[in-house]
Formats: sequence, structure tokens, C-alpha cells
Amino acid sequence: MMDATTDNAGTMGDAGTARASLESLRAEIAKAVVGQDPAVTGLVVALLCRGHVLLEGVPGVAKTLLVRALASALELDTKRIQFTPDLMPSDVTGSLVYDTRSAEFRFQPGPVFTNLLLADEINRTPPKTQSSLLEAMEERQVTVDGTPRPLPDPFLVAATQNPVEYEGTYPLPEAQLDRFLLKLTIPLPSRQDEIDVLTRHSEGFNPRDLHAAGLRPVAGPADLEAARAAVAKTTISPEITAYVVDICRATRESPSFTLGVSPRGATALLATSRAWAWLTGRDYVIPDDVKALALPTLRHRVQLRPEAEMEGVTADSVINAILAHVPVPR
Repeated sequence: MMDATTDNAGTMGDAGTARASLESLRAEIAKAVVGQDPAVTGLVVALLCRGHVLLEGVPGVAKTLLVRALASALELDTKRIQFTPDLMPSDVTGSLVYDTRSAEFRFQPGPVFTNLLLADEINRTPPKTQSSLLEAMEERQVTVDGTPRPLPDPFLVAATQNPVEYEGTYPLPEAQLDRFLLKLTIPLPSRQDEIDVLTRHSEGFNPRDLHAAGLRPVAGPADLEAARAAVAKTTISPEITAYVVDICRATRESPSFTLGVSPRGATALLATSRAWAWLTGRDYVIPDDVKALALPTLRHRVQLRPEAEMEGVTADSVINAILAHVPVPR
């Protein structure tokens, strides 16, 4: 029988192997996606926290390719839904289908039954269809005809939306935005990164064939489980907890916001800071971890006043100002 010392050493070894495997994701995904390391890290943090991600960027910045590359490097199943105005909730969750051979209704699973779900242009479908993802995101199950059906684990929704085109769109309500752990902005590439992209394409790179691009699995579900267990043991001091609360309370008191961060948002910031601390090689959280994850964790949980928007104020700038003024624990 394994003694406690050996068991603890084995657990630490598993966690170390998992961290090394997850760190190698960046290099592997870079074989297909150029210059999006922060987005890769954000997606890994979301997986560690069992959360979901809203990806915002103009068309053509490799949002879809990024999710497909992540699924390939993690040996996870992935599916894509193109959200359109005529998409029905059953097109997402699945429905009961009559089987003529057995003369019974059977459940036909929808594309939500996967590990990484790419919800492309989620704001192009009406709220009725958008809401079909709420139970899946929160409860990790789908209920059809009164029967709950569990989703695979891990399960992550990566939803995309275009920040510059609003005609024919349905903005996500605050209640649904709050279900996303992170909102990641996918910027246009730098000049050198864009040159690298074009060079790869001129040399025959095919974004639809990741295997030919040399992308290989470097981690898997077992690594994620070991990593999640290690993250759960990462220490959070009372001072760090109070720091997170002070930041979130400051958003509620800001004159630039009509809506501040809820306690759910504070819990999310604590969780993402803890995952980031573990990924960077520490078993305790420091204030810099909180600052590093504050923008992606909080920017979609606040609402600007119209007059602040007219003056060119952004959620990011207000949150940065709050981070600069809230006292940092020593």
C-alpha cells in the first residue's frame, strides 16, 4: 500500500507533468495560429476553472482556427455552430426523433454534446436560441422533454462576436454575459506576425488540415484533471481575497459604470487568478496574478454610462484606473 509521503510526491509529479504539458500548448498551437499567445493562455485558464470564453475580434483573425488548434493539441472533441437568425434551440441542444423501426422517440444529441463548442457569431441569433446555451454553460447538462442529459467533461463554450458590425445582431443580455468566465479580445496581428501568416500560406499551409501543419496532441483530459486538482490546492491569503473584493466593490462605486461587478464576478476573478498563479509555477496567489486577469475576467461584467461612452471612455480604461487606485496588499 502506498504511504502518504509517496502519494503526495506522486501527486506533485502529476501536477508538474500537467503544467509542463499545458505550457507546451503555446508552441504547438503556434504551428497553426501566429501571435495569439494571450488568447491561448486565456482558454487554458478557462479550462482549468471549468469556465467559458467570449472571443471578440473582427472577422479573419483566426478565432475559429484557434479553437480547432486547441482541441487538436489537447485531444478533445470539438464542434462548431454558426449562429444565424433562423437557428432554433433544438439545433443546439438536440431533439427527440421518432424511430420508425422501434416505433419510439429517441434523443438525437445536438452539437452541444462535445468538449469544445465554438459558438460562432453568437449575437446573430435571437435571445431564445442564445438562451439554449444557458443550462449547458451553468449546469453542464441539457434537459429535453424533462430528462437531464449530462455533457462531456471537459466542456467549454468559446463564443465569438464581431465588435464592429451591429446590424442584424442581438446583443447578449447581462445575465448571459455574466456566464462567461473570460472575455478575450483577439487583436489584429502585428506587421511581422501578418508577414509570417502570409509566408505560411504561400508555402502551402492549409488551415483546414492541422495534421499536415504538424499539430500533434501534447496534453489530454488526464493532464487537465491533474492540473485542476493542483489549482484547487493553490493558496489564497485573506489579504488577496480582500483585494479582489475591494476591486469589485470599486466598480460598483465608479461614476463611469451603471452596473458594477457582481459577487459572481468576484468569485470568477479569484478563480482565474488562482489558475494563473499555478500556471506560472507558484502554489500561492499574489496581487500581480489578480491584476493580470482583472481585465479579461471583469470587462464584460460592467456597463458604461452613455455619457462616459460618448466621451470615449472604455470599460478597460476604467478598470485599469481602479487597479491603479485600490491599495495593494503587502
